[in-house]
Amino acid sequence: MISANCWLQAARRKKTVSPFRLESGTMLESIIKKAWEGERLSKEEGLLLWEHADFYSLAALANNCRVRLHPEPVVTYVSDRNINYTNVCLSGCRFCAFYRPPEAEGGYVLSHEELAAKIEETLALGGTQILLQGGLHPGLRLSYYEEMLEFIKDRFPIHIHGLSPPEIIHLARTESLGLETVLKRLQQSGLDSIPGGGAEILADEIRSKISPNKCSSAEWLEVMECAHSRGMKTTATMMFGHIETIEHRLEHLLKLRELQDRTGGFTAFIPWTFQPDNTALKTKPATAMDYLRTLAMSRLVLDNIQNLQVSWVTMGSGVAQVALQFGANDFGSSMIEENVVAAAGVNHRLSVEDIQRIITDAGYEARQRNMSYEFIEGQRA
Repeated sequence: MISANCWLQAARRKKTVSPFRLESGTMLESIIKKAWEGERLSKEEGLLLWEHADFYSLAALANNCRVRLHPEPVVTYVSDRNINYTNVCLSGCRFCAFYRPPEAEGGYVLSHEELAAKIEETLALGGTQILLQGGLHPGLRLSYYEEMLEFIKDRFPIHIHGLSPPEIIHLARTESLGLETVLKRLQQSGLDSIPGGGAEILADEIRSKISPNKCSSAEWLEVMECAHSRGMKTTATMMFGHIETIEHRLEHLLKLRELQDRTGGFTAFIPWTFQPDNTALKTKPATAMDYLRTLAMSRLVLDNIQNLQVSWVTMGSGVAQVALQFGANDFGSSMIEENVVAAAGVNHRLSVEDIQRIITDAGYEARQRNMSYEFIEGQRA
């Protein structure tokens, strides 16, 4: 296996070479030049580049875009904890190894005391936020979420990056309320921002096969647009490497780009690979090459989302370090606790010190940030 350092050295050598070594006048050459100069790519151009540009040319293009957006050699990270308040979910997504159906053995809902213990430990370890997510629990009403958020905010100085569009759509349906009302009540109770969970692939022909009981792509986007209109920042994600095609991935990116043009509310994009173990969706995991090509194309297509995050949780620290040469400028979360990916048999773990070392070894300065990508003063490596 090639080490991360070898990959980095190769990427650095290649990125110094012009990516325009193609037969003069070809369509691909024209698209590469357009991407190099920072011009917006069309759907057709993006597809041609994705399918035909060589690996290192994509790296060079994505890194050039990253440097244009973030000229300083800084890579950020956030110190937080994933807290799953419940694992009970009626969605039954074929890609999920974490959920338990209602009434099934092993289902749980965390008590306030259990939540408090997890948050206290997070703060003691230097964490600044929690990622609070669960499932589509049929027995939890909106009042449960309001009480949970208020309980946390009344006791702890911590940012709540919580729920997801499917959970919010589920609450709106359960309560027969509009999205605006649900989001307003959650925000007033203490919800600070919304993660991009439940996006998977924003193409309904794929969603109908892997998560038929979850919200549609239009509903996912509607939640995010409504949240942005209320001044809430959110992130966006993509889970790929299952039954979708490159065209579906590109469709996903273009839908996000279109919404970001209107609202500017996404702070970051996080693509991550499907992990098939212990799930009902049996496919081969995406390769590191596929992940890095997809990351690079995400950086080139999403010209209006400032930050691109690596997924060390699914790909491991070595590939994540290489990803810093493929357009990424953020190392994501220290994940003091993570359960969903772990349920699929993937158990990568990194401390804050590990993250800082990996970033520094790649030639960047490591800086801790908050959800808004503001540096936390005094926290640097």
